[in-house]
Amino acid sequence: MWAVSTVTMLVLAGILPDFQLQSPDGDSATRIAVTAALGAGAFGVLSAVVWPLLVRLLLLVPALVLGLLVFFLNGSLLLVALRINPSGQSEAAPETAVIVAAVMSAVASATGGALAVRDDDAYRRRLSRLATRRRRSHPPCPAAPGTVFLQLDGVGHDVLTAAVAKGLMPTVARWLDRSHRLTPWRTDWSSQTGASQLGILHGSTFDVPAFRWYEKEHREVMVCNRPTSAAELQRRAVERTADGGLLTLDGASRGNLFSGGADEQALVLSIATRRRGRENRSRAGYFAYFSDPANAVRTALSFFAEVGRETVESTRARLRKQRPRISRGGLYPFVRAFATVVERDVVVAAVMGDLLAGRSAVYADLVAYDEVAHHSGPRSRDTEKVLQRLDRALALIEKVAEHAPRPYRIVVLSDHGQSPGETFRSRYGLTLGDLVRAGCGLHVPRRAERTHSGTEARAAVRAALRRPVEEGGEKHRPTRRSEPIVLASGNLGLISFPDVPHRMTKEEIDARYPALLTTLANHPGVGFLLVRSEEHGGVVLGAFGAEVPLDRLDGRPGPLAVFGAGAADAVRRTHSFPHTADVMVNSWYDPECGEVLAFEEQTGSHGGLGGAQGRPFLLSPVDFSAPVEEGRELVGAEAVHGVLRRWIREADGPQVPLSVQDEKAA
Repeated sequence: MWAVSTVTMLVLAGILPDFQLQSPDGDSATRIAVTAALGAGAFGVLSAVVWPLLVRLLLLVPALVLGLLVFFLNGSLLLVALRINPSGQSEAAPETAVIVAAVMSAVASATGGALAVRDDDAYRRRLSRLATRRRRSHPPCPAAPGTVFLQLDGVGHDVLTAAVAKGLMPTVARWLDRSHRLTPWRTDWSSQTGASQLGILHGSTFDVPAFRWYEKEHREVMVCNRPTSAAELQRRAVERTADGGLLTLDGASRGNLFSGGADEQALVLSIATRRRGRENRSRAGYFAYFSDPANAVRTALSFFAEVGRETVESTRARLRKQRPRISRGGLYPFVRAFATVVERDVVVAAVMGDLLAGRSAVYADLVAYDEVAHHSGPRSRDTEKVLQRLDRALALIEKVAEHAPRPYRIVVLSDHGQSPGETFRSRYGLTLGDLVRAGCGLHVPRRAERTHSGTEARAAVRAALRRPVEEGGEKHRPTRRSEPIVLASGNLGLISFPDVPHRMTKEEIDARYPALLTTLANHPGVGFLLVRSEEHGGVVLGAFGAEVPLDRLDGRPGPLAVFGAGAADAVRRTHSFPHTADVMVNSWYDPECGEVLAFEEQTGSHGGLGGAQGRPFLLSPVDFSAPVEEGRELVGAEAVHGVLRRWIREADGPQVPLSVQDEKAA
């Protein structure tokens, strides 16, 4: 790398007028080469020694700001290197130093990567050195196999199989041919990361009716990707299960909403609001990654390249008048770049470190696909490119696992899928909130406010910037107690009346707002409603006066018929939650094309019933026992949690404590 940096410095000195490696009187070629070599050597030493110290001093700086400081810090180190050069002949303008340092780091990084790919022995030696370093700072690990769980956020079973068939994911295709089995599973009604990941990591999805919901006794809106809400949901799950989580013993949680009880946590949202300390390492992953200047420069350059790529792609979609289409301007290109570049690179690097340290169980979430699919559509060209990059990340993790101090088994899974379709607002010219206000006889504003997307990447960006995770367009506390609160979670809507302390019944709603339920149930964009009934306990309402009690849903051609098997059970379970909204609204669904109508501004959505959003996947090694008996279906994130616990025990690793439910079953 030193020789590469020397040559790069010589080339840049010949190109850039403000960068010189010789005195004004001129020097011999040998002296210039020596000056370049000394300068490159000094820059390399400073980068290796001073850079990590600078990053540690900048722990209070937001992670994304640190990424922007990469170039300026690198340039400063180069200026110092040129000043201490014994030849005394080199100099550069400050702005030129920034460019030279960035190019040198990028070239060194790219060259190192190319050499590692072309020379397997060199690559193995590098991994061996990293593993040796890790072992010195960690106690010896058991010889039993460890397990890595990699969550591809939002990638549905149908999307994965299509990507494999198209040759977009060769690593996954090879695993399916040689070592893994693919199993679909079905989510609860709330088909979103908050519910699914809480169930997978902590074994409980109880009382998580949606991505966001209103809790009357606290007068607060819970939002799954808000750190305070995530922490509370995790606390409730631990209390309910009497168990710390899937990763309680020697586990690592990376890039997740919840910790899973892991000792090692990085980029975990549920601890993002705590003060920095030993128990709070939410943002530590960023600094561990950026402490390597080559990583920092490569990721920063890729970040801005992704911003440009999104700008070009969104412009092309607009010129082609692509439908459905939503706005992709503002800060979205930067959010996308964060999800597809920064978050991916940092999480993958953290997982690689866990493997080389020999941790027993690692769970990591890669949110890139989910973020892009919300804005570009689940099967767009944009998402296909993301899937290709995710497959390369899987291949890299597989390669590192070969050099880990213990064998590893890799499990890949998703938390939900995504269903395509245009937004409710674009099709009908009004939001669900406007429709509710009209049904209540309240004033409807001429211009409807846009609902905010509830993607995990936005929450991660806010946490990285240390900004409160609040969604500016949502009114968490109503200005008038009599006005309903309307919240959206993909194609699932929730209506709550904050001035009534209990969950209102159909009879009470009809008495107060006679036209509301009829207006909603008969709207062409609505599939069905769930409300509590004084007579039946709970009823599902549909168009043309359809009203079916929950205990009579099975086998009847009611409003739930088009939503397929399991819909009735999912609705009944949600009805039992303490914080289910007064009115639950599921959008229209077309079973022929799989489309739904999102109540948020998303062309690919999830959160309710209808289509691919409720059918994620589980890709597991055949060495593990089958996830579910042949002929049966794996239903619910809690069931997936049970499967993953079983596999950890089968690997003869640290025994995850039995939950209360497991003890009763035993």
